[in-house]
Amino acid sequence: MKLKDLDIIVTAPPAPGWGGRYWILVKLTTDDGITGWGECYAASVGPTAMRAVIEDVFARHMAGESPENIELMFRRAYSSGFTQRPDLTVMGAFSGLEIACWDILGKARGRPVWALLGGKMNDRIRAYTYLYPLPHHGLDAFWTSPVLAAEAALDCVDRGYTAVKFDPAGPYTMRGGHMPGMRDISMSVDFCKAIREAVADRADLLFGTHGQFTTAGAIRLGQALEPYSPLWFEEPIPPDAVEEMAKVARAVRIPIATGERLTTKAEFAPILRSGAATILQPALGRAGGIWEMKKVAAMAEVYNAQMAPHLYAGPVEWAANIHLAASIPNLLMCETIETPFHDQLIKGSIRVDRGFITPPEAPGLGIEVDEDLARAHPYTGDGLHLQMQDAPCDYERGNNFEGGAPAPRD
Repeated sequence: MKLKDLDIIVTAPPAPGWGGRYWILVKLTTDDGITGWGECYAASVGPTAMRAVIEDVFARHMAGESPENIELMFRRAYSSGFTQRPDLTVMGAFSGLEIACWDILGKARGRPVWALLGGKMNDRIRAYTYLYPLPHHGLDAFWTSPVLAAEAALDCVDRGYTAVKFDPAGPYTMRGGHMPGMRDISMSVDFCKAIREAVADRADLLFGTHGQFTTAGAIRLGQALEPYSPLWFEEPIPPDAVEEMAKVARAVRIPIATGERLTTKAEFAPILRSGAATILQPALGRAGGIWEMKKVAAMAEVYNAQMAPHLYAGPVEWAANIHLAASIPNLLMCETIETPFHDQLIKGSIRVDRGFITPPEAPGLGIEVDEDLARAHPYTGDGLHLQMQDAPCDYERGNNFEGGAPAPRD
């Protein structure tokens, strides 16, 4: 069995577009006709350029190879061009292709991917979700309204979720770490207070920041949130300053979580060694794939740290996250996004039930991709999957944060 053909589909989720502007799906086919699906979560270049990178990585390092030789193919891609260091774009391309190899291997053996990773540790996987506007909420008002956020949180908890994430502190700026505005700190506190009052002890609060603050600013904000006991303070500073994140961890009495922008064990290891975070959030379509993150999970065990796979993408990466999660002992929870398009794209083959996910028993990733649906929604824009704004923090009027892919307005 050898890898033979590659197909790439760039699909755009319909409005409101939760999960980013587009998802890059890859389909591999072997010489004996077995197909496998993967998803590349790499947002540093546009989809046209990314398509070329994926094609090059496949042709150069994987075509004609057995899908079993994942370690060999990883080392080829990781070392390519005399690098042997993490490369966000190359690893993003490889990660999606690697996920497709696991889908193929599971189908060839008639077993789910988790069974090939050491078996099932977790019969049910705790899920969490972002707070998204309810149908009667206005898109503009929602992101700065603690009252509406509390309504959305209560709705999630009533549907069975035991953890909800939100990130009101903004802005999403390319300028690196900034000192949060006092309005942003106050609004963040108000969000935590309103949501905690709404859900009481029925759910954990997950506070996100997307690496937007200086070390001092993150400490100021984190200490202000401590009375509401969030389960985590996510990526409080940019991800490239590990020792500075460790300073935040030592100064704030909230567990630090990070990892959605990291790739390979080379970037996760310093996080663990320094004590910068005790919760790791790899995005499997970027971080090196399933096997590489299985290694990171083992490293995290040694440091008594937990894994919480990240998702701001499509359901194929979600499926990969679930198989990794099913196989590891130090799982905390998995991010999920529930939209009709996510569900339809994999024909309802994996779902959240009362806040938990049951790992699939079907071979491979256990999903059936609706290829026609994916092709019927091609991405035609010119933005990246997620984008940061040029403008700095607005200390005068405050900030309205709705992420790097705001919902389109009709």
